[in-house]
Amino acid sequence: MKNKLVLLFLGCAVLGYSQKKNAQSIVKIKPKAEFVAELMSKMTLEEKLGQLNLPSSGDFTTGLAKSSDISKKIAEGKVGGLFNIKSVEKIKEVQKIAVENSRLKIPLIFGMDVIHGYETTFPIPLGLSCTWDMNLIERSAQIAAQEASADGINWTFSPMVDISRDPRWGRISEGSGEDPYLGSQIAKAMVNGYQQHDLSKNTSILACVKHFALYGAPEAGRDYNTVDMSHIRMFNDYFPPYKAAVDAGVGSVMASFNEVDGIPATGNKWLMTDVLRKQWGFKGFVVTDFTGINEMIDHGMGDLQTTSALAMNAGVEMDMVGEGFLTTLKKSLDEKKVAMERIDAAVKLILEAKYDLGLFHDPYKYCDVKRAKTEIFTSNSRNEARKIAAQSLVLLKNENQTLPLKKSGTIALIGPLVDAEENMSGTWSVATQKGSSITLLKGIKEVAGKSATILYAKGSNLDYDETFETNATVFGKTLHRDARSKEELIAEALKVANQSDVIVAALGESAEMSGESSSRTKLEIPQAQKDLLNELLKTGKPVVLVLFDGRPLVIKDENNTVPAILNVWFAGTEAGYAIADVLFGDENPSGKLTTTFPRSVGQVPIYYAHKNTGRPLSNKEGKFEKFRSNYLDERNEPLFPFGFGLSYTTFDYSNLKISSDKMDFSGKLKVTVDVSNTGNFDGKETVQLYIRDIVGSVTRPVRELKGFQKIALKKGEKQTVSFDITVEDLKFYNSDLQFVAESGQFDVFVGGNSNADKKVSFELTK
Repeated sequence: MKNKLVLLFLGCAVLGYSQKKNAQSIVKIKPKAEFVAELMSKMTLEEKLGQLNLPSSGDFTTGLAKSSDISKKIAEGKVGGLFNIKSVEKIKEVQKIAVENSRLKIPLIFGMDVIHGYETTFPIPLGLSCTWDMNLIERSAQIAAQEASADGINWTFSPMVDISRDPRWGRISEGSGEDPYLGSQIAKAMVNGYQQHDLSKNTSILACVKHFALYGAPEAGRDYNTVDMSHIRMFNDYFPPYKAAVDAGVGSVMASFNEVDGIPATGNKWLMTDVLRKQWGFKGFVVTDFTGINEMIDHGMGDLQTTSALAMNAGVEMDMVGEGFLTTLKKSLDEKKVAMERIDAAVKLILEAKYDLGLFHDPYKYCDVKRAKTEIFTSNSRNEARKIAAQSLVLLKNENQTLPLKKSGTIALIGPLVDAEENMSGTWSVATQKGSSITLLKGIKEVAGKSATILYAKGSNLDYDETFETNATVFGKTLHRDARSKEELIAEALKVANQSDVIVAALGESAEMSGESSSRTKLEIPQAQKDLLNELLKTGKPVVLVLFDGRPLVIKDENNTVPAILNVWFAGTEAGYAIADVLFGDENPSGKLTTTFPRSVGQVPIYYAHKNTGRPLSNKEGKFEKFRSNYLDERNEPLFPFGFGLSYTTFDYSNLKISSDKMDFSGKLKVTVDVSNTGNFDGKETVQLYIRDIVGSVTRPVRELKGFQKIALKKGEKQTVSFDITVEDLKFYNSDLQFVAESGQFDVFVGGNSNADKKVSFELTK
């Protein structure tokens, strides 16, 4: 009994806080290095391995934490953190077990997939990227951090920065598109939004950049599948956003499921140690993805003990769910398959993260019930979400100025996505307030006001195949399948359509048709909805297609037949209001695509920054040429290029100038262009600068994004936009993986999308 009391005293002394009054008093503790070293000197091997263990809570009802299976492990010091637990009351209850019942009183870290907002949900990340507004993107992450931290969460598994050029892959919805430069800017903005440059704030949370690495390039677009690419492509096209997050000070990194150079990322020492730590200087900790260590068994890397040792030696610090570290590392240590020094290094990083979060100063720092009641899902946050969502929408077509709509007459709302509340938040919205998202039906009714008559018909189910619809509406995101026949549904829709002045057809994907494990081989709108749309077009009434999707879809037919197309992604809890604001012209659409829209799935992967072949297509009309790199049955170019997006107004680019036609390696050039609003509405335009390296020691892309500015112009206004070019903008990784710029000729293109044709040139000289 005496020994137990001594150990209890030592635990309290090391942590430096009293357990009285639930340890809510904040006291000063020793500097981080000294504090962590002293704490580790008191830890047993089992307690150290416990810090590396990250189980899922299997969310429980408040008041039942002590009787849950996880509570025993926490009290025994076998858990370093938890995820999948929501609400400050539950988290406080579990934290109390760790800091009052375990030997050394080490607090837990609590994680959650806060991907695009917490209860206030913003557009899916792919949609958010289409704002091209780093301030708005950072602000969305800051609001998410404030809400999550108010509810007890202090760690998010975000941002997801995987570059993807294959829309068959469902998780393209969770990233920022195809471009490494834009993706890097967004990665930095998200990290800064979550962490706020100061983890000691109670409104900041630890960010986790994922999935390291290359997860967005699986073979056949099939989730979790093999990835195989050259190192030169890794460093030039796929690594930059991860590195940008590291440079921004991200606190943690998540390993990807795929293999890299034949070794799964979770056990890849070159990736986790040589690149991430030695080359990039990453100082935080690495966590696996869900059962990532266990899944290396099916990859063919050995049994659980072998794969656990492989991951530890590679540079992974925390094991999510699999418990391979907890159950096998002691044996591997005894057999000298892992070293104690490596285990200590891993534990040190976990404890340092908890220290940085202030959990040793106050383990209940994130357990303020008052904050939970006043800082989550507030009207101010929802208003900001509405404005941000409006800027994520991309106008793809607007023939004969079909849009904006008038707030008068009769408007028919038809389609399975019109009144689909559960789907507005999109995929990976685990904390969203269910039942509080704004549908398109509600948004249009409220924004239109009493001067317009709004009629509604569902028109079709998501798809004719009920099994497919079931698989595409998981996690409670039902579309409430209608049992009526196709003929009955269309008849009702046509009755409504014929009474209207304009038809708004809300079609496309359900929220879970994209996202994790939602790969598709066909990228068209489901046939049931295509049939409905064709019948609506036959009425002769103007039709506006409001397109819901989590990926670029193949809409060549719709682009040929529908006069107006507004791509709305899944815009979050305020989706209905934001879409209505744009449809009625209260907000002028300003979103620009961050992924290329193909004409056919057969073009995939398709992206603007491609390389030329030795036999490029020579004509600009897309006509077939034998013995050239093209298709027999389709054009080479996409339906909509990267960077594309229309406005209700028009913009004219003129007077493109460059300050000199030569630059040395220490110099700087200035590129200027005049942008004029030549239409009838105030609007915003994202001015984009692309560079082409004409001759290189390795083949170079036909053009690369190197700068952009989003500007606001009133009707008739003109603004001169300027960009600076330095040698840093011209660097790339050569065949020796050296980051270099090479002398020679460069073309500079400026315009409103990646097909910009205004061009100036310069020479880089030594």
